[in-house]
Amino acid sequence: MIEIIGSLVILMGSIFLFAAGLGVLRMPDSYNRIQTGTKASTLGTILILIGLAIYHPAWIGKILLLIFFVLLTNPVSSHALARASHHRGVHKTKHTVVDKLHEAKTLNGSE
Repeated sequence: MIEIIGSLVILMGSIFLFAAGLGVLRMPDSYNRIQTGTKASTLGTILILIGLAIYHPAWIGKILLLIFFVLLTNPVSSHALARASHHRGVHKTKHTVVDKLHEAKTLNGSE
């Protein structure tokens, strides 16, 4: 029974990782791709790690450390990529209506 639960959790994680891949292909600009890939891949990776913890209870300490690492590094790295893209002037889709970073730079006189 435990193996079935672990397999289902791993399957759910795989579905989220697949959705992340589809999101990266389908989104209109790099900012949306970064956001889609990060959210879905973070959840997918964590679900797969939880499924592994169900399979191998002795690994729970190491898996919790890996989950913490994923939760810390995925959002930070995607934020850094998005800020660097914005700084380099990577174009947004024409449907983007809010650009808070541009507004903040304009208000501060940095631009």
